[in-house]
Amino acid sequence: MKELKAKKNARDILSTLDIRINENRPWDIQVHNPNFYERVFSGGSIALGETYMSGWWDCEALDQFFQRILEARLDRKVKINVVRFLWGKLKAKVVNVQNRSQAYVIGKHHYDIGNDLFSIMLDKGRNYSCGYWKTAKTLDEAQQAKLKLICQKIGLQPGMKVLDIGCGWGGFAKYAAQKYSVSVHGITVSREQVKYANKFYQGLDVKIELKDYRDLKEKFDRIVSIGMFEHVGYRNYRAFMKVVHRCLKLDGLFLLHTIAGNRSVNSTDPWINKYIFPNSMLPSAKQITSAAEGLFVLEDWHSFGQYYDQTLMAWYNNFTKDWSKLKAAYDERFYRMWTYYILSCAGSFRSRRNQLWQIMFSKKGIKGDPRYIRVGNIK
Repeated sequence: MKELKAKKNARDILSTLDIRINENRPWDIQVHNPNFYERVFSGGSIALGETYMSGWWDCEALDQFFQRILEARLDRKVKINVVRFLWGKLKAKVVNVQNRSQAYVIGKHHYDIGNDLFSIMLDKGRNYSCGYWKTAKTLDEAQQAKLKLICQKIGLQPGMKVLDIGCGWGGFAKYAAQKYSVSVHGITVSREQVKYANKFYQGLDVKIELKDYRDLKEKFDRIVSIGMFEHVGYRNYRAFMKVVHRCLKLDGLFLLHTIAGNRSVNSTDPWINKYIFPNSMLPSAKQITSAAEGLFVLEDWHSFGQYYDQTLMAWYNNFTKDWSKLKAAYDERFYRMWTYYILSCAGSFRSRRNQLWQIMFSKKGIKGDPRYIRVGNIK
Protein backbone atom coordinates (compact mmCIF):
# COMPACT_ATOMS: atom_id res chain seq x y z
CA MET A 1 0.00 0.00 0.00
CA LYS A 2 2.81 2.40 0.98
CA GLU A 3 4.60 1.53 -2.23
CA LEU A 4 1.58 2.33 -4.41
CA LYS A 5 0.99 5.63 -2.64
CA ALA A 6 4.64 6.64 -3.08
CA LYS A 7 4.50 5.72 -6.77
CA LYS A 8 1.31 7.76 -7.28
CA ASN A 9 2.83 10.76 -5.47
CA ALA A 10 5.95 10.54 -7.62
CA ARG A 11 3.92 10.32 -10.81
CA ASP A 12 1.77 13.30 -9.79
CA ILE A 13 4.75 15.47 -8.84
CA LEU A 14 6.81 14.66 -11.91
CA SER A 15 3.86 15.17 -14.26
CA THR A 16 3.75 18.84 -13.25
CA LEU A 17 7.27 19.09 -14.75
CA ASP A 18 6.29 17.12 -17.85
CA ILE A 19 8.46 14.21 -16.67
CA ARG A 20 6.86 10.79 -17.12
CA ILE A 21 7.72 7.42 -15.64
CA ASN A 22 8.68 4.60 -18.01
CA GLU A 23 8.13 6.61 -21.18
CA ASN A 24 10.65 7.34 -23.89
CA ARG A 25 11.48 11.03 -24.07
CA PRO A 26 15.09 11.85 -23.12
CA TRP A 27 14.14 13.46 -19.77
CA ASP A 28 11.67 10.73 -18.73
CA ILE A 29 12.84 8.24 -16.09
CA GLN A 30 12.78 4.46 -16.38
CA VAL A 31 12.17 2.80 -13.01
CA HIS A 32 13.51 -0.75 -12.65
CA ASN A 33 12.98 -1.34 -8.92
CA PRO A 34 9.54 -0.77 -7.31
CA ASN A 35 11.21 0.17 -4.02
CA PHE A 36 12.60 3.29 -5.71
CA TYR A 37 9.63 5.54 -4.89
CA GLU A 38 9.45 4.98 -1.15
CA ARG A 39 13.24 5.07 -0.81
CA VAL A 40 13.48 8.49 -2.47
CA PHE A 41 10.58 9.99 -0.52
CA SER A 42 12.12 8.88 2.76
CA GLY A 43 15.74 9.60 1.86
CA GLY A 44 15.63 12.73 -0.29
CA SER A 45 18.47 13.71 -2.62
CA ILE A 46 20.98 11.24 -1.24
CA ALA A 47 18.53 8.39 -1.93
CA LEU A 48 17.88 9.68 -5.45
CA GLY A 49 21.61 9.52 -6.20
CA GLU A 50 22.23 6.20 -4.48
CA THR A 51 19.34 4.47 -6.24
CA TYR A 52 20.70 5.70 -9.56
CA MET A 53 24.16 4.37 -8.68
CA SER A 54 22.56 1.03 -7.85
CA GLY A 55 20.71 0.86 -11.17
CA TRP A 56 17.21 1.21 -9.73
CA TRP A 57 16.34 3.83 -12.36
CA ASP A 58 17.71 5.37 -15.53
CA CYS A 59 17.27 8.47 -17.63
CA GLU A 60 18.63 9.01 -21.12
CA ALA A 61 19.35 12.70 -20.45
CA LEU A 62 19.94 13.26 -16.74
CA ASP A 63 20.98 16.85 -17.42
CA GLN A 64 17.52 17.62 -18.84
CA PHE A 65 15.82 15.76 -15.99
CA PHE A 66 17.67 17.84 -13.39
CA GLN A 67 17.14 21.06 -15.29
CA ARG A 68 13.37 20.55 -15.05
CA ILE A 69 13.49 19.60 -11.37
CA LEU A 70 15.72 22.49 -10.36
CA GLU A 71 13.98 25.15 -12.45
CA ALA A 72 10.76 24.20 -10.64
CA ARG A 73 12.57 24.28 -7.23
CA LEU A 74 11.22 20.77 -6.65
CA ASP A 75 14.11 19.96 -4.29
CA ARG A 76 12.72 22.57 -1.86
CA LYS A 77 9.10 21.47 -2.13
CA VAL A 78 9.29 17.69 -1.62
CA LYS A 79 9.31 16.46 1.97
CA ILE A 80 12.61 14.96 3.10
CA ASN A 81 13.88 12.93 6.01
CA VAL A 82 13.69 15.69 8.66
CA VAL A 83 16.03 14.01 11.16
CA ARG A 84 18.80 13.58 8.58
CA PHE A 85 18.29 17.12 7.27
CA LEU A 86 18.42 18.70 10.73
CA TRP A 87 21.46 16.66 11.74
CA GLY A 88 23.32 17.89 8.65
CA LYS A 89 22.39 21.49 9.46
CA LEU A 90 23.33 21.13 13.13
CA LYS A 91 26.67 19.51 12.31
CA ALA A 92 27.52 22.33 9.90
CA LYS A 93 26.71 24.95 12.54
CA VAL A 94 28.57 23.29 15.42
CA VAL A 95 31.60 21.76 13.70
CA ASN A 96 34.14 23.48 11.45
CA VAL A 97 34.47 20.58 9.00
CA GLN A 98 36.95 22.52 6.88
CA ASN A 99 39.46 23.08 9.70
CA ARG A 100 43.19 22.38 9.38
CA SER A 101 42.87 18.74 10.40
CA GLN A 102 40.32 18.17 7.60
CA ALA A 103 42.10 20.22 4.94
CA TYR A 104 43.45 17.25 2.98
CA VAL A 105 40.28 15.12 3.04
CA ILE A 106 38.99 16.53 -0.25
CA GLY A 107 42.33 15.91 -1.95
CA LYS A 108 42.37 12.25 -0.99
CA HIS A 109 38.67 11.65 -1.64
CA HIS A 110 38.31 13.42 -4.98
CA TYR A 111 41.41 14.81 -6.63
CA ASP A 112 43.60 11.78 -5.90
CA ILE A 113 41.23 9.16 -7.33
CA GLY A 114 43.21 8.86 -10.56
CA ASN A 115 45.20 11.08 -12.87
CA ASP A 116 44.14 8.75 -15.69
CA LEU A 117 40.48 9.74 -15.16
CA PHE A 118 41.13 13.47 -15.18
CA SER A 119 43.55 13.33 -18.12
CA ILE A 120 40.78 11.76 -20.23
CA MET A 121 37.94 13.96 -18.98
CA LEU A 122 39.59 17.39 -18.93
CA ASP A 123 41.29 19.53 -21.56
CA LYS A 124 44.97 19.12 -22.47
CA GLY A 125 45.97 21.53 -19.70
CA ARG A 126 43.90 19.69 -17.06
CA ASN A 127 41.88 22.72 -16.04
CA TYR A 128 39.14 21.51 -13.69
CA SER A 129 37.02 24.67 -13.68
CA CYS A 130 34.64 26.53 -15.98
CA GLY A 131 35.89 27.41 -19.46
CA TYR A 132 35.22 30.72 -21.21
CA TRP A 133 33.18 29.86 -24.31
CA LYS A 134 32.43 33.34 -25.73
CA THR A 135 34.28 32.62 -28.98
CA ALA A 136 35.57 29.11 -28.25
CA LYS A 137 34.45 26.07 -30.22
CA THR A 138 36.26 23.34 -28.24
CA LEU A 139 37.03 22.59 -24.60
CA ASP A 140 40.73 23.29 -25.14
CA GLU A 141 39.94 26.68 -26.69
CA ALA A 142 37.53 27.55 -23.87
CA GLN A 143 40.09 26.75 -21.18
CA GLN A 144 42.86 28.67 -22.94
CA ALA A 145 40.47 31.62 -23.27
CA LYS A 146 39.71 31.42 -19.55
CA LEU A 147 43.40 31.47 -18.65
CA LYS A 148 44.03 34.40 -20.98
CA LEU A 149 41.05 36.22 -19.49
CA ILE A 150 42.44 35.82 -15.96
CA CYS A 151 45.96 36.87 -16.91
CA GLN A 152 44.69 39.98 -18.69
CA LYS A 153 42.37 40.95 -15.85
CA ILE A 154 45.17 40.87 -13.28
CA GLY A 155 47.61 42.62 -15.61
CA LEU A 156 50.50 40.16 -15.49
CA GLN A 157 53.93 41.58 -16.30
CA PRO A 158 57.26 39.73 -16.71
CA GLY A 159 59.02 39.12 -13.42
CA MET A 160 55.92 39.21 -11.22
CA LYS A 161 55.46 36.68 -8.41
CA VAL A 162 52.06 35.02 -8.59
CA LEU A 163 50.31 32.79 -6.06
CA ASP A 164 47.72 30.22 -7.18
CA ILE A 165 45.67 28.97 -4.20
CA GLY A 166 44.22 25.60 -5.16
CA CYS A 167 46.32 25.21 -8.28
CA GLY A 168 45.04 21.80 -9.40
CA TRP A 169 47.34 20.13 -11.90
CA GLY A 170 49.03 23.47 -12.63
CA GLY A 171 47.19 24.53 -15.78
CA PHE A 172 47.17 28.21 -14.87
CA ALA A 173 50.72 28.10 -13.50
CA LYS A 174 52.09 26.64 -16.72
CA TYR A 175 50.15 29.08 -18.93
CA ALA A 176 51.13 32.17 -16.92
CA ALA A 177 54.80 31.18 -16.65
CA GLN A 178 55.10 30.42 -20.38
CA LYS A 179 53.01 33.28 -21.79
CA TYR A 180 53.85 36.09 -19.34
CA SER A 181 57.29 35.15 -17.94
CA VAL A 182 56.12 35.26 -14.34
CA SER A 183 57.05 33.11 -11.37
CA VAL A 184 54.12 31.02 -10.09
CA HIS A 185 53.79 29.34 -6.71
CA GLY A 186 50.85 26.96 -6.58
CA ILE A 187 49.46 25.14 -3.57
CA THR A 188 47.07 22.19 -3.47
CA VAL A 189 45.82 19.58 -0.98
CA SER A 190 46.15 16.77 -3.56
CA ARG A 191 49.27 14.61 -3.56
CA GLU A 192 48.53 13.35 -7.07
CA GLN A 193 48.33 16.89 -8.42
CA VAL A 194 51.71 17.72 -6.88
CA LYS A 195 53.22 14.56 -8.31
CA TYR A 196 51.90 15.36 -11.80
CA ALA A 197 52.99 19.01 -11.76
CA ASN A 198 56.49 18.28 -10.51
CA LYS A 199 56.95 15.72 -13.27
CA PHE A 200 55.67 17.78 -16.20
CA TYR A 201 56.58 21.37 -15.32
CA GLN A 202 60.32 20.99 -14.80
CA GLY A 203 62.22 23.82 -16.44
CA LEU A 204 59.44 26.37 -15.87
CA ASP A 205 59.47 29.01 -13.14
CA VAL A 206 56.71 27.09 -11.38
CA LYS A 207 56.62 25.66 -7.87
CA ILE A 208 53.72 23.40 -6.86
CA GLU A 209 53.52 22.15 -3.29
CA LEU A 210 51.21 20.34 -0.90
CA LYS A 211 50.07 23.01 1.54
CA ASP A 212 47.00 24.35 3.32
CA TYR A 213 46.29 27.99 2.47
CA ARG A 214 46.40 28.95 6.16
CA ASP A 215 50.14 28.25 6.22
CA LEU A 216 50.98 30.86 3.58
CA LYS A 217 53.15 33.80 4.65
CA GLU A 218 55.11 35.00 1.58
CA LYS A 219 54.22 38.19 -0.35
CA PHE A 220 53.05 38.15 -4.00
CA ASP A 221 52.29 40.68 -6.73
CA ARG A 222 49.18 38.82 -7.83
CA ILE A 223 47.03 36.10 -6.29
CA VAL A 224 44.46 33.90 -8.01
CA SER A 225 42.20 31.17 -6.70
CA ILE A 226 40.45 29.22 -9.44
CA GLY A 227 37.81 26.73 -8.29
CA MET A 228 39.09 26.22 -4.74
CA PHE A 229 36.92 28.57 -2.65
CA GLU A 230 34.10 26.01 -2.77
CA HIS A 231 36.13 23.92 -0.30
CA VAL A 232 36.83 26.69 2.21
CA GLY A 233 33.56 26.60 4.16
CA TYR A 234 31.50 29.50 5.52
CA ARG A 235 33.25 29.43 8.89
CA ASN A 236 36.57 30.10 7.14
CA TYR A 237 35.69 32.65 4.44
CA ARG A 238 36.98 35.54 6.54
CA ALA A 239 40.14 33.66 7.50
CA PHE A 240 40.78 32.90 3.82
CA MET A 241 40.44 36.57 2.89
CA LYS A 242 42.81 37.54 5.71
CA VAL A 243 45.42 35.11 4.37
CA VAL A 244 45.10 36.60 0.88
CA HIS A 245 45.36 40.11 2.34
CA ARG A 246 48.48 39.11 4.30
CA CYS A 247 50.14 37.62 1.21
CA LEU A 248 49.20 40.30 -1.34
CA LYS A 249 51.48 43.29 -1.87
CA LEU A 250 49.96 46.72 -1.33
CA ASP A 251 49.52 47.41 -5.05
CA GLY A 252 48.56 43.81 -5.85
CA LEU A 253 45.41 42.30 -7.33
CA PHE A 254 43.46 39.21 -6.27
CA LEU A 255 41.13 37.30 -8.60
CA LEU A 256 38.65 34.85 -7.11
CA HIS A 257 37.08 32.38 -9.58
CA THR A 258 34.38 30.35 -7.81
CA ILE A 259 31.16 28.44 -8.23
CA ALA A 260 28.47 30.10 -6.13
CA GLY A 261 24.85 29.87 -5.10
CA ASN A 262 21.94 32.28 -5.09
CA ARG A 263 21.50 32.19 -1.32
CA SER A 264 23.67 31.77 1.77
CA VAL A 265 24.04 28.20 3.04
CA ASN A 266 26.14 26.38 5.63
CA SER A 267 26.11 22.92 4.04
CA THR A 268 25.86 21.25 0.65
CA ASP A 269 23.68 18.64 -1.01
CA PRO A 270 24.10 15.42 1.03
CA TRP A 271 24.78 13.20 -2.01
CA ILE A 272 27.47 15.56 -3.32
CA ASN A 273 28.95 15.75 0.18
CA LYS A 274 29.12 11.98 0.60
CA TYR A 275 30.27 10.86 -2.83
CA ILE A 276 31.92 13.76 -4.67
CA PHE A 277 33.06 16.79 -2.64
CA PRO A 278 33.09 16.12 1.12
CA ASN A 279 32.88 19.21 3.32
CA SER A 280 32.22 21.50 0.36
CA MET A 281 29.66 24.29 0.05
CA LEU A 282 28.89 27.08 -2.39
CA PRO A 283 29.35 30.67 -1.19
CA SER A 284 26.80 33.40 -1.81
CA ALA A 285 27.45 36.97 -2.88
CA LYS A 286 26.64 38.12 0.65
CA GLN A 287 29.10 35.68 2.22
CA ILE A 288 31.91 36.66 -0.16
CA THR A 289 31.48 40.40 0.25
CA SER A 290 31.12 40.09 4.04
CA ALA A 291 34.35 38.10 4.20
CA ALA A 292 36.20 40.70 2.11
CA GLU A 293 34.72 43.77 3.82
CA GLY A 294 37.35 46.05 5.31
CA LEU A 295 40.17 44.13 3.65
CA PHE A 296 39.70 44.74 -0.07
CA VAL A 297 38.25 47.08 -2.65
CA LEU A 298 35.93 45.18 -4.99
CA GLU A 299 37.04 46.10 -8.52
CA ASP A 300 35.03 43.79 -10.80
CA TRP A 301 32.36 41.08 -10.63
CA HIS A 302 31.99 38.94 -13.76
CA SER A 303 29.29 36.26 -14.01
CA PHE A 304 29.41 33.57 -16.69
CA GLY A 305 27.85 30.51 -15.10
CA GLN A 306 26.04 29.63 -18.35
CA TYR A 307 29.42 28.49 -19.67
CA TYR A 308 29.72 25.84 -16.96
CA ASP A 309 26.90 23.90 -18.60
CA GLN A 310 28.96 23.68 -21.81
CA THR A 311 32.10 22.82 -19.85
CA LEU A 312 30.41 19.99 -17.95
CA MET A 313 28.85 18.53 -21.08
CA ALA A 314 32.28 18.56 -22.74
CA TRP A 315 33.72 16.72 -19.72
CA TYR A 316 30.88 14.20 -19.87
CA ASN A 317 31.44 13.59 -23.58
CA ASN A 318 35.16 13.00 -22.98
CA PHE A 319 34.45 10.70 -20.04
CA THR A 320 31.91 8.53 -21.87
CA LYS A 321 33.78 8.50 -25.18
CA ASP A 322 36.90 7.02 -23.58
CA TRP A 323 35.29 4.98 -20.80
CA SER A 324 36.78 1.83 -22.36
CA LYS A 325 40.23 3.11 -21.34
CA LEU A 326 39.12 3.50 -17.72
CA LYS A 327 36.77 0.60 -17.03
CA ALA A 328 39.55 -1.75 -15.90
CA ALA A 329 40.30 0.60 -13.00
CA TYR A 330 36.75 1.84 -12.22
CA ASP A 331 33.62 -0.26 -11.85
CA GLU A 332 30.10 0.23 -13.20
CA ARG A 333 28.92 1.84 -9.96
CA PHE A 334 31.64 4.47 -10.31
CA TYR A 335 30.58 5.09 -13.91
CA ARG A 336 27.00 5.73 -12.82
CA MET A 337 28.14 7.89 -9.88
CA TRP A 338 30.35 10.04 -12.11
CA THR A 339 27.62 10.32 -14.77
CA TYR A 340 25.14 11.44 -12.12
CA TYR A 341 27.62 13.96 -10.73
CA ILE A 342 28.49 15.62 -14.03
CA LEU A 343 24.99 15.71 -15.53
CA SER A 344 23.21 16.82 -12.34
CA CYS A 345 25.67 19.71 -12.12
CA ALA A 346 25.06 20.58 -15.79
CA GLY A 347 21.33 20.71 -15.07
CA SER A 348 21.95 22.92 -12.06
CA PHE A 349 23.94 25.48 -14.04
CA ARG A 350 21.47 25.36 -16.92
CA SER A 351 18.64 26.13 -14.50
CA ARG A 352 20.77 28.98 -13.03
CA ARG A 353 20.69 27.47 -9.55
CA ASN A 354 24.50 27.52 -9.59
CA GLN A 355 26.60 30.47 -10.71
CA LEU A 356 30.22 31.03 -11.75
CA TRP A 357 31.82 34.30 -10.72
CA GLN A 358 35.18 35.91 -11.30
CA ILE A 359 35.61 38.64 -8.70
CA MET A 360 38.61 40.93 -8.62
CA PHE A 361 39.85 42.73 -5.53
CA SER A 362 42.61 45.22 -4.80
CA LYS A 363 44.01 46.34 -1.46
CA LYS A 364 43.95 50.09 -2.02
CA GLY A 365 41.83 50.60 -5.15
CA ILE A 366 42.85 50.86 -8.79
CA LYS A 367 43.41 54.49 -9.70
CA GLY A 368 42.96 56.01 -13.14
CA ASP A 369 42.02 53.69 -15.98
CA PRO A 370 41.23 50.19 -14.73
CA ARG A 371 44.03 47.73 -15.41
CA TYR A 372 41.66 44.80 -15.61
CA ILE A 373 40.01 43.80 -18.90
CA ARG A 374 36.46 42.45 -19.04
CA VAL A 375 37.51 40.57 -22.14
CA GLY A 376 34.71 40.30 -24.67
CA ASN A 377 36.83 39.85 -27.76
CA ILE A 378 39.42 37.18 -26.97
CA LYS A 379 40.76 35.70 -30.19
